[in-house]
Amino acid sequence: MKLKLRREQFTPILLRIGLVIVLLYAATSSLMHPEQWVGYLPSFIERMRDATSLLQTFAVLEILLSVWLLSGKYIRYAAIAVALLFLGIIFAQPSDLIISFRDIGLLFMALALAADT
Repeated sequence: MKLKLRREQFTPILLRIGLVIVLLYAATSSLMHPEQWVGYLPSFIERMRDATSLLQTFAVLEILLSVWLLSGKYIRYAAIAVALLFLGIIFAQPSDLIISFRDIGLLFMALALAADT
């Protein structure tokens, strides 16, 4: 069986793959090395007693969003959820533009995917 994709189908697939790679990398890395990621949490969360558990919960959310994007079901809603995730990250650390500038790009990738599907 030969699978043939039209040119306009490539953009959403590439956006989905790009977002999934970022989400899965962040999730697996933060689960394997939470001490390296806790410092990226907003200071009000970092001062919480159990910031590592919150980080693990966030990693599970990222994995679930990745699976949703890969599933191909309700992609627009998955992309909106990912966009909201990155928007939350950006607004949680407004003074850390040196870190969150990448999240701004990812936010717009998710919005492009939502608009295209």
